[in-house]
Amino acid sequence: MLTVLVALILLGFVYFWAVLNWNYSTGERAGWVQKLSEKGWICKTWEGELSMIAMPGAAPEKFFFTVREDAVAENINRVMGKRVSLRYEEKVGLPTSCFGETRYYVTNVTLVEDPHIPATPSVVPAPPAPSPPGAIPSTPAPTVPATK
Repeated sequence: MLTVLVALILLGFVYFWAVLNWNYSTGERAGWVQKLSEKGWICKTWEGELSMIAMPGAAPEKFFFTVREDAVAENINRVMGKRVSLRYEEKVGLPTSCFGETRYYVTNVTLVEDPHIPATPSVVPAPPAPSPPGAIPSTPAPTVPATK
């Protein structure tokens, strides 16, 4: 009986070690961090939301992520509101939300500085359309003072 109990406990430790050290996938996502908050009653993790915009005018897609390390969360807080790239590892098989609310664990953040991409997501107004030929201009033409 004791041997079975020890074997089950050992099997549990091996399972958690394997799940925490093995990645189903790794990757990067770029966008703007909208939210980062520390959550949990007993197990505290940082939970965040990254807004990704694929094309101007398209609805943003949200990427929900978890941060387990305080140093990484601190770095994300420093660049909040700027365009960033988040390096993440996807973990599968974790049995509780004590390890985080998502499967995506951010391990690094990098500030993206591209001159062709605005620093913040915004709507850029379109230039005014040209007037059709023969239309009356909306602003009066300047007047020339009369000469004597």
